[in-house]
Amino acid sequence: MIEKKVVHDVLTAALSTGGDFAELFVEDRLNNAIEMTLGKVEKAISGRDFGVGIRIFKEHNSVYTYTCNADRDNLIRVAQKAAQAINEVPAGLNFELHIREPEIIHPILKSPALISKTEKVELMRRGFNSAQAVSDKIKQVVVNYMDYEQNVLIANTEGTFASDKRTRTRYTISSVAEFENVMQTGRAGKGSGKGYELYDEVDVESFGRNASEMALTMLEAKPAPSGKFPVILDNRFGGVIFHEACGHGLEATSVAKGNSVFAGKLGEKIASDIVNAVDDGTVLNEWGSASFDDEGTPTRRNVLIENGVLKGYMIDKLNARRMNMPITGSSRRQSYKFAPTSRMTNTYILNGNSRFEDMVESIDYGIYAKNLGGGSVNTTTGEFNFAVTEGYLIENGRITTPVKGASLIGTGLEVLNKIEMISDNFEPDEGMCGSVSGSIPAGLGQPALKVSEITVGGRKEA
Repeated sequence: MIEKKVVHDVLTAALSTGGDFAELFVEDRLNNAIEMTLGKVEKAISGRDFGVGIRIFKEHNSVYTYTCNADRDNLIRVAQKAAQAINEVPAGLNFELHIREPEIIHPILKSPALISKTEKVELMRRGFNSAQAVSDKIKQVVVNYMDYEQNVLIANTEGTFASDKRTRTRYTISSVAEFENVMQTGRAGKGSGKGYELYDEVDVESFGRNASEMALTMLEAKPAPSGKFPVILDNRFGGVIFHEACGHGLEATSVAKGNSVFAGKLGEKIASDIVNAVDDGTVLNEWGSASFDDEGTPTRRNVLIENGVLKGYMIDKLNARRMNMPITGSSRRQSYKFAPTSRMTNTYILNGNSRFEDMVESIDYGIYAKNLGGGSVNTTTGEFNFAVTEGYLIENGRITTPVKGASLIGTGLEVLNKIEMISDNFEPDEGMCGSVSGSIPAGLGQPALKVSEITVGGRKEA
C-alpha cells in the first residue's frame, strides 16, 4: 500500500522531536450498503475510504493525526507537525521494519466485491417476501444488506510491518406488525467475517419469517410485571449484557484510569464459580475477528474470567505502559480517523453443564428474556438498563405468556455473582460497538443462563 522505505522515512520524521514510539496505520476500504423498504430499494451506497493515521508516544502521552494524502512529502510534513507536540531532545532511536506474517488467516471464498448489486438485491427480496407473507398484520418490512473489504497496513518503530485484509458482510430484516393501532417490531439476521459464501450457509427466508413472527408474538403480549425475579437470559444476543456491563469494564481504556469497577481486582473472585469468559479475536471468520489488531499485534484468545476469578484485561500499547502490563492483541479502531485503544473482539461466556429445560423447570415464577434490545450502561459502576424486546413469563416451570415493556436493571458484578445455571447451548451473535475509538464490529454470545434475581421494570405489579 505504501513502500517500506517511505514508511521508514515517515516514522523517522515522527520521532524527530523526542518521541519514543511512532506508528503508521494505512487503510483502504471499499463499502457497500443497500436498504430495501416495502420491497423497493430506498438507498444504495458504495464508496471507498483511504487514509493514513500517524501516532506518536512519549512515555504515557500520545499524539494522533491523520491525512487522506499518502504522498511521501505530505506524510513527512504531517508527521513532523504532529511531532511538534512532543518538542523534546530526539532520542536517536534506530529501527528496522520486518514483515510480520499472520498466524491465522480468515479465508474468503467469494469476494462480495465480485457479486453484482442485482444479485444482492434479489437476496434481499427473498427475505422481504418471506417476512411479508407471514401475516397481513405485517405492515412494514425493512431489509438491510452491507459488505466491506478493509485492507490495512500497520508499521511502527518496534519493527512491525504487518498487513491484514478484513472482509465482512451482514444481512438484517426488521418487521413491524400492527393491529388496532398497536405496533411491535421484530428483527433477525446474521453478520460474519466471511464473504458472500455466508449466504450459501444461512437461510434468508427464515430471517424474514423469524422477524415477522417475533413482531406478531409481541403484538399479542401482555404488560410485563415489575419486581425482582429469576431471569433466564437466552443464548446469542443475550450476551449483550456481559458485553456492555462487564466487557467494557475489562478494557484497559477504563481500567488504566481507574474508571472501572474491575480495576485492581485481578486474581479476585468476581463471579459465580461456574462462570468462564473469554475475548477471542482468533475465531475463524467471526464478526469481530482479524489476523492482527489495529496496532499490528496478532489477535489471540484472552481468558477474562475463569471459574469466577478475574484472570485478565484487554490491553493496548499505550495503556500497557500506564498499567505496566503486556499487550493482549486487543487494540481496535473504526478507521484511520481514530486512534486505536483496547476494545473487545468476540466476547463470550462459555458453555456450562446445565440443560435449558432444567433451567426453566427450576423457576416457579420469572422471566425468559429471549431477545434483548438497546440499553444504557455506566462502565464505571457497571450499572445497566436493558430493554427486553421479546420476553415471556415462566410459571411453574413452564414458558407461558409473552410479555412486553420489560427492562432489566442491575449491575454487572451483581449479575455475575447471581448466575446459578449455565446451559450447554452456546451460540454467537454480533453487533456494532461504540467507544472512544469509534464504532467497530464486535462479536458476542453465550449459552442460556439463569440469574437468581434481577430487577425487572415492567408495566404492572406482579
